[in-house]
Amino acid sequence: MSLLGLDVGINGCRALVISMQGTILANVGRGYPPATGAPSCELDVRRVWTAVGGALQEAAERSLHDPVTALAISSVGEAITPLGREGNVLASCLLGHDPRGHEEVARLVALLGPERVHDITGRAPGPSDALSKLCWLHEHEPELYRDTWRFALLGGLVAHLLGGSSVCDYSLAGGTLCLDMRQKAWSRDVLAACGLSPAKLPDLAPAGTPIGVISPRVARELSLPSSITLVLGGHDLACNALGAGVVRHGLAALVLGSAVHASPAFHAVPLVSMLLREGLSLEYHVLPDLLLTDCHAHAGAAWLRWFTNQLTPLEQREAARRGVSLYRTLLEEMPEEPTSLLALPPLQQPSDRPGALLGITLETERGEFVKGLLEGVMLHLGRGQEQMEQSGVGIERYRATGGGARSDAWLQLCADVLGRPVERTRIEHGAALGAALLAGVGSGAFADGQEASQALVQVEQVFEPHPRRARIYAARLALYRELGPLLREPLVRLGNPA
Repeated sequence: MSLLGLDVGINGCRALVISMQGTILANVGRGYPPATGAPSCELDVRRVWTAVGGALQEAAERSLHDPVTALAISSVGEAITPLGREGNVLASCLLGHDPRGHEEVARLVALLGPERVHDITGRAPGPSDALSKLCWLHEHEPELYRDTWRFALLGGLVAHLLGGSSVCDYSLAGGTLCLDMRQKAWSRDVLAACGLSPAKLPDLAPAGTPIGVISPRVARELSLPSSITLVLGGHDLACNALGAGVVRHGLAALVLGSAVHASPAFHAVPLVSMLLREGLSLEYHVLPDLLLTDCHAHAGAAWLRWFTNQLTPLEQREAARRGVSLYRTLLEEMPEEPTSLLALPPLQQPSDRPGALLGITLETERGEFVKGLLEGVMLHLGRGQEQMEQSGVGIERYRATGGGARSDAWLQLCADVLGRPVERTRIEHGAALGAALLAGVGSGAFADGQEASQALVQVEQVFEPHPRRARIYAARLALYRELGPLLREPLVRLGNPA
């Protein structure tokens, strides 16, 4: 028997099949473009399903000698799709960064107060929460809202299309700004303040709960075994934490991808008010009795992509022609020692909080430039680490996943800036692996997530902080903390004159 974890994101999906002995039997990725006419706000469900189906079919073909017995889904948390009473898809999937609904959520915050909203939902209210899209549809598309039987989150939508239930786990529900964290139920106070009905939201259940069996028609179309058990997955950050082996207090998942995330696990937070003050949110882990918070920057490897696209386009095209990674070349050019640069990464998309880079000279080499950009990203996470620890969330060590985790130089930089050991796990696709582990729990292969993690998550290498470099970065962090707010405000004003 083997287990399949499906990770469904905004730009693509990945199907990972792993044996009970920890062998990767299939690792298949598929991309998809946003919907025509709304390039940054919506996903065409048909294109998502085509990509998901292709990835599942290829994964099944690669693992015929050890057929898949259970499947679970990891997905982004800020995407909703309206389903009709017959289970039909009524419209495109709305994404979190869709600007529609911001004003409606602002009215909710003004009505209840940010402290009350955070007390109920565990979240610092923001524009990307799914609640803003629900409010917008209720006010501006009343017929669509009325005709919707359930608003499915992205993981629930794919599970529904596979023949299972669109039920939602607590980690995924937390990203909607509609979940009452204490009651583990949809918040009637929040929904009533917006004029919304909880009946239109999916049922809730713990991650790892069986939610059906793949439909015979889909199994035939995708060449999948007809007896595959569908198991409830969760939010991609929570699934990634499980896939990285972050299963106890003191461990934190470190995702090094286009965006970077630091997500520590903990049992309780003594200073919840501090989390709100620092703009940090709570969410449930996919493991019982564990919580997560998250510090992130949208400019992780995305800054490297900007660098290659804008500053080395010819070299990028030549590298693509030869089938080699220019990113790897750039990372290998980074000097071992800290640079003299201070970079402030763009923190949001779209970039309404622009970045900055200080300290460039005529002698600055390309490798220094690249390392300076990544130093800025890691200093932002270092500042987030300070905020989390001041709120009572301690971090002893990190477990790294994502494409950037393949780079020794980047991982050593993480350890030096954060001042904590950073461990590289064997499988870089943590969210897909975490979903596969939940599939094992739901199908009875493992007693719980702890046992699944112990069996299939392996640490490959540990990067310890270099004492001298760590001291340099500690001093740099103090400068970052002081200059960051001063530099960003004039830049925002300059880019948006009154």
